[in-house]
Amino acid sequence: MSELGIIGGTGLTHMEQLEIVRREVVHTPFGEPSAAFIHGRLYGKEVVFLARHGPGHTIPPHKINYRANIWAMDYIGVKRIIAVAAVGGIRADMVPARLAIPDQIIDYTWGRANTFFEDGEKVVHVDFTQPYCPDLRARLIEAARQLPFDVAESGCYAATQGPRLETAAEVDRLERDGADLVGMTGMPEAALARELDLSYATIAVVANRAAGRDSRPLTMEEIGKNLKVGMQRVRELLEAAIPML
Repeated sequence: MSELGIIGGTGLTHMEQLEIVRREVVHTPFGEPSAAFIHGRLYGKEVVFLARHGPGHTIPPHKINYRANIWAMDYIGVKRIIAVAAVGGIRADMVPARLAIPDQIIDYTWGRANTFFEDGEKVVHVDFTQPYCPDLRARLIEAARQLPFDVAESGCYAATQGPRLETAAEVDRLERDGADLVGMTGMPEAALARELDLSYATIAVVANRAAGRDSRPLTMEEIGKNLKVGMQRVRELLEAAIPML
């Protein structure tokens, strides 16, 4: 049984190094997950991979069935989840293609199904003081220190609704609130993992400077180039981290 799950975001819809053993379709009480779950071996360990936006990257952030994805991970036996997410860099040192392992999150999303406990049977309040698993974060940070490039060991992730990118004024507000990174998929994914008592941590890949933080116009071509470099770094980080888990 694979106890480690990897959720791939924009730029990571599949993993070339994954030795695929089988694909599993899971039906859940909350609807269908984003894609089939890919079981295989990665860097010597059994893992399960899920493409958050679907195999063809067709599901926008606000339409992802986060509950189905996380419920299915738990159902098939996953205990720890490493989530990979493309983000915009707000803080000055969050430059394109840099990796970060955030330790905090602020939720600006709305209208998303964000709990498993809303049927009236019971009220559940989970402790979300530390939204990311400290132990899993520590393992990722330990692995990152072995690499030839710099990885930010902390940061506050602002989760926005999407699918559009933010205005400069919105990013100014996020910065005033204490956010260092901005993305669209961090919530409710992290909170749902906590509700099911799954260890969850994120590797954030800076795809671009956030709105108003760069004098040059933002292009999808530039984002693609940055993600190509960043995702290669993600693979190197996973190669160092997975044998330690």
